Amino acid sequence: MTLAPAPPPDTGTAALARARFTELLHLEKLRPASLAEIDAAAALQHRVDRKYLIPACAAARLISQLSGTHHVLDIRGRRTTAYRSTYFDTPHLAAWRAHAQGRRRRWKVRTRLYTEDRLCRMEVKTKDGRGATVKHAHIVDADTYGRLESGTEAAAFVNGVLSGSGIDVTAADLAPSGEVCYVRTALACLDAGTRVTVDGALACHRDGHTAALDPGYVLVETKGAARLALADRHLLALGARPVSISKYIVGLSLLVPGLPDNDVRRLARTRFRTGPHTETLPTARIETHPTARIGRNTPA
Repeated sequence: MTLAPAPPPDTGTAALARARFTELLHLEKLRPASLAEIDAAAALQHRVDRKYLIPACAAARLISQLSGTHHVLDIRGRRTTAYRSTYFDTPHLAAWRAHAQGRRRRWKVRTRLYTEDRLCRMEVKTKDGRGATVKHAHIVDADTYGRLESGTEAAAFVNGVLSGSGIDVTAADLAPSGEVCYVRTALACLDAGTRVTVDGALACHRDGHTAALDPGYVLVETKGAARLALADRHLLALGARPVSISKYIVGLSLLVPGLPDNDVRRLARTRFRTGPHTETLPTARIETHPTARIGRNTPA
């Protein structure tokens, strides 16, 4: 799979998508918090994640409801960040299959680029014995984005985490298998130590093709303990229900011919569209009616 090089800081496309996303969700109404404040209160490397695929109008209402308890991550006045994540997998897509089949020893390896800040990390996500997500991260040079080369510190890091988790895969077995791009805003309840992320303009690229989320929808993820957080309770009241969905799994389900059918693909077909690869981030739409809810027939 061929990847575009890492872009310079704050490209025009990312800046435009960021501005539209900020306006869409009314992020200017939230109290700001620095990355250090949020990390100190809500790092939650060991956590339970719940995901909701909901209309953008419902996400805007959720953020309004959380404005009294949550802060928004603010980086030098910027309240969103454009992400690029390249995933690595085996030639037979062992990581994809482990997730699609619900295996206990699931894992993902990716390099993630925070586009505007030129910060790049190698990340490995695994599941612990209780089913909670454990994320391990190692900072790498932004110019190495999209690469995992033998003999590097990044490869040693990946090998150590996978081996320690009982996964019989090494960095030498892996190659780039897909790139996921989106714009994210992050909220945190500093008192409770929980987080909420909202991702829009979501697209997965592979071999010259793209699978993109309907621009009127966003993916909300809550990150906390086993007990439902305030954001989860608000989402349930809005009519949303958690879904088992992964950006990487959805993208490859739609872009790789011959993969076995699965529940994720059937959900994805209702809210994702495929076509030739494009670097243009779609613009989200929003309904402004204050009582807009998630309809009974809407996947969420």
